Amino acid sequence: MIFLEIFELYIQKADTLRDMIDNLYSYYNKSVFLFFLIHPTFYYVLGVTIYFDSFNFYSITILLLKVFDLFFKISLIKERYYEPVMDEELEKMMELKMTLGVKFLSPLTYVPLLYLSLIA
Repeated sequence: MIFLEIFELYIQKADTLRDMIDNLYSYYNKSVFLFFLIHPTFYYVLGVTIYFDSFNFYSITILLLKVFDLFFKISLIKERYYEPVMDEELEKMMELKMTLGVKFLSPLTYVPLLYLSLIA
C-alpha cells in the first residue's frame, strides 16, 4: 500500500492543484480507463477488503474517501477543460500551493486506516 501511494504521488506530482489537474487531464484525455488505472490504491484496498472479508468502518471509510477523491478530480477536469467558464472561487483554489504535508496526507491517512481495518 505504501509503495502504491508513493507511485500515485509520483504520477500526480505538482506544485499547485492546477498543475496536478493538468497532469491528470493528459491521462484522462488519452482514455478514461487510463485515468482510473493510475489510481491503483483504490483497487488494492478493494481487493484487500474483499480477500480478507473486512467490510468494517475503516475499510468502507477508505473506499469512500478514494471514490470521492476520484470524482472530485474528474469534476475539476470537467470544470477546467469542458466548461466555458470556471467558478471564481474554484479558480483561486486551483492556484494554491501544495505543501509537502498535503502531498503526504494520503499515505499518512490510508495506510493506518488499512491496518486498522485488517485488525478490527
